[in-house]
Amino acid sequence: MEETFNAHLGRKLRMRRLSLGLTQTKVANAINVTFQQIQKYEKGTNGVSSSRLIQLSNFLKVPITYFFEDFVENNNIDKNAQDDSSDLNYSFLIKTFSKLNETQKQKIFSLLKNTSSFKVTA
Repeated sequence: MEETFNAHLGRKLRMRRLSLGLTQTKVANAINVTFQQIQKYEKGTNGVSSSRLIQLSNFLKVPITYFFEDFVENNNIDKNAQDDSSDLNYSFLIKTFSKLNETQKQKIFSLLKNTSSFKVTA
């Protein structure tokens, strides 16, 4: 479970860092570690201590619970299925969406609500 959570936390850290347009070096300097340490956090190689997690939370301007959101404790999850989501460019999506005006955002929300009822066909 610990390895699974470290990988989850690393993905959340990377997604937030990229959405803010920050480099690993900038985040590392803010919490007084090396950029290699940030790499290890993002890969899930190293766990993040509670004090570092608080520092990251403060610097990245997210509640500490952000890192725990969407965590599913399941050792049987297909690792390839998890890796597929890393291909998405969340940074691009977030930056693009944030530049839209309210009317455009509402149209996208309406579109997404309407497509949620579509059935997947093979």
